[in-house]
Amino acid sequence: MISLPRLYPILDASSFADAESLCRSATELVAGGVTLLQYRNKSGNAQPMLEQARELKRQLGNTVKLIMNDRADLCLAAQFDGVHVGQEDISPEAARKVMGGGLWLGVSTHNAGQLAEADRTTADYLAIGPVFATGSKANPDPVIGLEGVRQARSLTRKPLVAIGGITRVNCREVIAAGADTVAVISALLREPRKSAEEFFRILG
Repeated sequence: MISLPRLYPILDASSFADAESLCRSATELVAGGVTLLQYRNKSGNAQPMLEQARELKRQLGNTVKLIMNDRADLCLAAQFDGVHVGQEDISPEAARKVMGGGLWLGVSTHNAGQLAEADRTTADYLAIGPVFATGSKANPDPVIGLEGVRQARSLTRKPLVAIGGITRVNCREVIAAGADTVAVISALLREPRKSAEEFFRILG
């Protein structure tokens, strides 16, 4: 079973003006102690996605595990370490077929039924959320709250990532409810290095 760090930053391309600012943020996060990063780009345009992903890999090298959101093919092309798929993306089985057994596979879930189903796949870790209200998605799923995290914990022995509206103020509660890791987007955008260091200090 894989071991996840307490903090799992997600770099959403829509939050950055260009590849340069995205990579600069990633470099700062790594300087702040981050060892696992997800690159997310929902624009649907594969070429700029691949270019950004390759630039991330070039600048960060092997200092951090890089996860590609949604696209198993681009994960391989950019030499990333794994892929994360959502409920509307390709299935975990299809993603595994594309990338083989050596890379990490994560699956997003939003309720107990989806999590129980994902638990039966070859996914290495499962994500549950949104825990709290979030502005990172245009049409977010219903908020599950801390009780949803506790329920998810009871349904799987795989590493559990909580996502959605997680900040330095509420992250400890989320870990206490059973999550192994918190995935964060918005709360790391300002002063990425300092913010990451603060998260690690709070999470212990």
